[in-house]
Amino acid sequence: MNYSTKISERMWNLPDKGELETQRELSFIDDIVQKAHIEKELLQNLDGIRTAFDGGAGSGRFSILLAKKGVYVTHFDISHSMIDKAKELAEKEGVLDKITFTTGALEDLSAYADRSFDLVMSFDAPISYTFPRQEEVIGDLVRIARRKIMISVSSRLGALPYLANPLQKHQFILDKNSPNGWIQWCMKNRDKMIDSFAFCRKKCDDTLHTGFLDDTEEAKRAYDRGETPWCITYHFMPDELERILRENGVKNVSLSGPGAFARTIPNEILIKIINDPEQKRQFLDFCYEYDRNPYVCGMGKDNLFAKGDIVD
Repeated sequence: MNYSTKISERMWNLPDKGELETQRELSFIDDIVQKAHIEKELLQNLDGIRTAFDGGAGSGRFSILLAKKGVYVTHFDISHSMIDKAKELAEKEGVLDKITFTTGALEDLSAYADRSFDLVMSFDAPISYTFPRQEEVIGDLVRIARRKIMISVSSRLGALPYLANPLQKHQFILDKNSPNGWIQWCMKNRDKMIDSFAFCRKKCDDTLHTGFLDDTEEAKRAYDRGETPWCITYHFMPDELERILRENGVKNVSLSGPGAFARTIPNEILIKIINDPEQKRQFLDFCYEYDRNPYVCGMGKDNLFAKGDIVD
């Protein structure tokens, strides 16, 4: 087992991960925008879809959505705590019989034959956590898809501004008084983050050319010390992701960058919009149109989304 798999397994199996995953759209506006974008894409592309594979399915945000539409879903994740939460939510929604829950790593899809599923999906960047095998993993996801593939990966151009903005997450906090531990940490340490910040051109250049924001070797050392570092994350360029999909035979590839529009708006205005149901509806509809524009796809908040057709 390589480091990426081991680190991801430890990280996502923390006991609170399943519960925290379900709270993201209640806590962070960027998650609301991203999930709304993906939901629209899924619901608009269900013709002929009877079976789906959800790789890195987490607590079931999208596998449950499709199951409620009558799709039989294989919910595949590395985290036992995530799967336990997904089962709980699937039972609550009355779709437990339409979902098969499987524990595993995206680096090994050998249990699935070619063209096993009408739709293959993998959202919120689990593919980016499989470095150095990310291209192989995409190829394997394409292999098991029969009609369509939809994935999102970490975006290099979208993530790079983090290196010049220690407060990037503050912009998207929905409720500053939330008991969420990360939100409370962000609010408590806001001034310290500003005071300690210094722009470093070299870090930006390194990320632009390598695709890594963090020191991958330090993540490995931290794992060996018994710590739980964030997953080793490879960030894709838009043309790179499109090339990989096309080289694996995917047709009609299109890209989008969920959050590209939202990241231009200050926190106070975002909160006002999201807390008004009609403004929220209009805003998310426009974000979807804006973020699909190929000229902004690389500047999505965190993820680069891609979809395409499987044509034999």
